[in-house]
Amino acid sequence: MRLYLKLLRPHQWVKSGFVFVGLLFGHAWHNALLVQQVLLAAAAFSLAASAVYVANDLADRERDREHPEKRHRPLAAGTIGVTPAVLLAAGCLLLALLLALAASTTVLLIVLFYAVLNAAYSLGLKRVVLLDVFIISTGFMLRILAGTLGVGIAPSHWLLLCGLMITLFLGFAKRRAELNVFAGDGASHRQVLDDYDPALLDILLAICAAATIVGYSLYTVSAETVAMHGTASLIYTVPFVAYGVFRYLYLLLRQGRGGDPAAAVLQDVHLLGTLGCWFVAVVALLA
Repeated sequence: MRLYLKLLRPHQWVKSGFVFVGLLFGHAWHNALLVQQVLLAAAAFSLAASAVYVANDLADRERDREHPEKRHRPLAAGTIGVTPAVLLAAGCLLLALLLALAASTTVLLIVLFYAVLNAAYSLGLKRVVLLDVFIISTGFMLRILAGTLGVGIAPSHWLLLCGLMITLFLGFAKRRAELNVFAGDGASHRQVLDDYDPALLDILLAICAAATIVGYSLYTVSAETVAMHGTASLIYTVPFVAYGVFRYLYLLLRQGRGGDPAAAVLQDVHLLGTLGCWFVAVVALLA
């Protein structure tokens, strides 16, 4: 059971937290029906993501054996066979679709698109420079849309803009971390790494980091935000966002971490504390 749980990577389910953003900033947490729908959508995305991880591990098991960390994954290490892994992925995807349908038809379509997009990514799009990171970002954005459009909450333009910038930042950070690991021999693990170099990725990271902080800052002081939330005090949550972005850059560029956003958040007390403080501050101000 431990090996199958490792294959499913439940720590990655923290990414489903993006599904709840609309519930928080849409002031919809008092609506029991919406809360139920969002919970179902989050569970659907968690299981769909696990199905995608299993499928990717199946496709990449030979390359993963060359990676210092990924070679310990159950499929790369040979501790789980191909047939059980295929059955596990199919079961997770089926359950994900059923949960998505229970949330709404729109959530079902979004989860289906997520699965198809990831299949296309695995089959070839992951080898297209820049587009590969935009597809990673799209996976996060679909979670936001599932928790907004999927349950009848209109997403604000600010929410979509900030979501796009922070998810592009995480995607480019993933590629930068992979370059750190392989130091010039990245193509042996991921072909697209031959098209990236540290200087390019550092520029892209700087742009996305700045856009995230500036975009969120402008959101907190916009007239639309103040009118909707009835407070101009959200600006006091900007330091948490800035510190979180800077801490992530420090982990990435100075400690060689940051390739896995979920692991980075769960394992670094600074990131975890910053995220917790930001959440508590936002809830206190909006409530």
